[in-house]
Amino acid sequence: MKKSSDSKPLKICLLTYRGNPNCGGQGVYIKHLSKGLTDLGHQVDVVSGPPYPHLDPNVRLHKLPSLDLYNPEHSFRPQKVRDLVNPLNMYEYLTMCFGRFPEPFTFGVRAYRYLRKSKINYDIVHDNQCLAYGIGKIAQKIVPTIATIHHPMTFDKQEYLRVAKTDLKKRRINRWFAFIDMQKEVARQLSRIVTVSECSKIDIAQEFSINLSKFHVVPNGIDNEYFYPVQNDSRPENSVIVTNSSDTPLKGLHYLLEAVAKVRKKHPVKLTVIGEPKKNGTIKRFITELGIGDIVHFTGRIKNEEFAGYYSKATVAVVPSLYEGFGLPAAEAMACGVPLISTSGGALPEVVGDAGIIVLPADADALAKEIIFLFKHPEQRKKMAQAGINRVNSVFNWSIAAREMIKIYRETIDGYRRIS
Repeated sequence: MKKSSDSKPLKICLLTYRGNPNCGGQGVYIKHLSKGLTDLGHQVDVVSGPPYPHLDPNVRLHKLPSLDLYNPEHSFRPQKVRDLVNPLNMYEYLTMCFGRFPEPFTFGVRAYRYLRKSKINYDIVHDNQCLAYGIGKIAQKIVPTIATIHHPMTFDKQEYLRVAKTDLKKRRINRWFAFIDMQKEVARQLSRIVTVSECSKIDIAQEFSINLSKFHVVPNGIDNEYFYPVQNDSRPENSVIVTNSSDTPLKGLHYLLEAVAKVRKKHPVKLTVIGEPKKNGTIKRFITELGIGDIVHFTGRIKNEEFAGYYSKATVAVVPSLYEGFGLPAAEAMACGVPLISTSGGALPEVVGDAGIIVLPADADALAKEIIFLFKHPEQRKKMAQAGINRVNSVFNWSIAAREMIKIYRETIDGYRRIS
């Protein structure tokens, strides 16, 4: 018989140093995990720095304001000069001026102060890849704490360094990623770490020097409210879609652009990129160099409600990333019933399974070959589309993820009680 404590609702505090609902995966993760936990009958509060996540009405959001220095409306400067009177804000501003990324550290300080004064007796705190010193203090002094690490940021740093052309640029990259040393130190202090794939588990353990026994793998779910197969008469021919407009080298968009240029020489093709590139970034320059500006369309930021419609107008979806800790765009494309070509970077083979075509990362020739193959074989596209839908429905579910997370929370709480 289970103990009564094993079934009582938990008071859960989710921490995210930024929760942007429209860019990056942090806001998506927090939104759906918090809803999944609430749907199971638990009390969930989200403590977030800006930009703030969009949450279910049953989840309470506590905002921890910062200078929000990466807000495009006032990039790299405080919105109000008087905010610099606060010593922590001044530290955040000066650290940014010296080329470092202060948000994780300063959020950790703010989160520790908030929880130290909070009158809510949380049963567990769950940090979303902030891993700041303040999070370590929360774990040591206030309440049992775990963290999700989606993938090791060391890989991002390595790829940025690989493509950097000057020593000055390399020094800037090393400065910006200095927060990784803090994250490694704090991660080693936590009793349990959640990650989203077996690949990430192994890579994080190696990069952060953490014993594999500390890890629990809980795959992400897919939001079927926004990602589903639209029933239309037929998909357009010769259309490729990718949800990666980032200039981040690790996302591999350069290789897809190169592949599309190769496809064009043999077969009609159009590429839709959901998102928008940096104004003077490398992506725009590369498109000009390849001479494919007339067949590449950037959508700009789109609403969640628009994703399924865009996917319904694509013949093939491609995920060209060099590395993914999970690979949400791959699962989202499959959920929408789009035949998928993916690289084998990181955890992508775990996500795709046998429902898509997998090629090696950084191989534009292989991408081009498979795009042309699917363009020419509609029956194969139909089989792959259904296989992707079936895989997502059976594996990537936020309700399953939330139930698994509750088991981890209870194990962590029980272990904390035994030690104390």
